[in-house]
Amino acid sequence: MSYWHALLLAIVEGLTEFLPVSSTGHMIIVANLLGIGQLPFTDTFITSIQFGAILAVVALYWRRFLQSFDFYLKLAAAFIPFGILGFLLKDVIEQLLKDVSVVAWSLLIGGVVLLFIDQLFKAPRKQVTTPNFAQAVKIGLFQCIALIPGVSRSAATIVGGLAQGFDRRSAADFSFLLAVPTMAVITAYQLYKTFKVAAPGANDVKLLLFGNVVAFIVALLAVKSFVDFVSRFGFRAFGLYRIVVGLVILIMLALGIPLQII
Repeated sequence: MSYWHALLLAIVEGLTEFLPVSSTGHMIIVANLLGIGQLPFTDTFITSIQFGAILAVVALYWRRFLQSFDFYLKLAAAFIPFGILGFLLKDVIEQLLKDVSVVAWSLLIGGVVLLFIDQLFKAPRKQVTTPNFAQAVKIGLFQCIALIPGVSRSAATIVGGLAQGFDRRSAADFSFLLAVPTMAVITAYQLYKTFKVAAPGANDVKLLLFGNVVAFIVALLAVKSFVDFVSRFGFRAFGLYRIVVGLVILIMLALGIPLQII
């Protein structure tokens, strides 16, 4: 992997990780178009640079993380359903991820849902700083849908917040906060599996540091822009975009282009 590859992948990660568009689908397309989709280090790199994206949320919402211990209990309550189900179904999830068509169809179906989500939740909404425990658990159950590759963790949790009566900004804010423990656990687990096989070399470490810095900067811009955009215009544009990406993957598969991230 070159620094040019690392730059492009980190930009894609930073842009898509917190948007309701599925970072997995984008990584599959970009990595394979770059010709590095089946390299072992690509998977390690993509997993590792999520840490930079996590730090972007912490930097933007650091005051929220200085709240009472009750705040962390609610984050834990929202994460636990995802954590338990993800652990129990990890082998099934890994098999689904190998079937790129699952990602494509998830993008398409999720895109259709986002096309109509604003009409579905158009009743007066409330601004919420932190959900109560019952709301946190329910949002956590929505997050479990994102165990299906291509669904988008961000989309699932935002819809979960809207279903609790939150306004768009509040739903997006809690989705980002919940991403920190969720992505931290996923990243740590993936890195453990990777480094258990082989530790990265000196050049690989430099690429990982570079990728994390780029992902951090891009994610900072993406999160701030997304909250402002969705508060004003809703989710329809993201629904249309997901449908296009899903169709692109299906077309690539139909043309016989092998798509895979190992």
